[in-house]
Amino acid sequence: MLITSVLFRRKLVPLFALFVLLFGVFPANAELNRITEAEILDAQKGWAEGVVSIGRAYVDKKDYKAAAAEFVDAFYGYDQGPVLFKPTKASAVKFRLTRGEALSYFVKGSVPEDHGFVLQPWSNVRFENAAIVIDGDSALAMGVYFFTDANTSEEVEVEYTFGYFKDESGKIRIRLHHSSVPYSE
Repeated sequence: MLITSVLFRRKLVPLFALFVLLFGVFPANAELNRITEAEILDAQKGWAEGVVSIGRAYVDKKDYKAAAAEFVDAFYGYDQGPVLFKPTKASAVKFRLTRGEALSYFVKGSVPEDHGFVLQPWSNVRFENAAIVIDGDSALAMGVYFFTDANTSEEVEVEYTFGYFKDESGKIRIRLHHSSVPYSE
């Protein structure tokens, strides 16, 4: 009996250690941090509303720069680690790897080519996801979003890929944002 017990423990402990390495210390915790499709859709809705709100603040001569700072802090994970941001209307400085560069893109600032993308202003932003891939506490979404010009009601089509993660507080944040104008011949 003692020999069987020792053999069982010798097999069980390494299996448990492998399980911990693969799935984390508390496997149930992974389910708590799992991103859902509904959370991605809510994050996209909030992001779209934020873009519209900053433009409205600009038109209404309110503190749009503070609104943009809150927007970037709420939706992007610059305070959590690297964020890979490739804006649509960027050519001289193609990538915005810092919070300040992201703010510059949205409302003008440190990057000379920036004209303030959200200052257009836009009256609506609508996401059409081609697909959402969820992998535990991270997810990818790819598709097309449409920006409605507040002055002309014209819709501008832009392709996107967003990478999301769930931070320690359970909030969905953007780690990857790549936008581009559709190819045309």
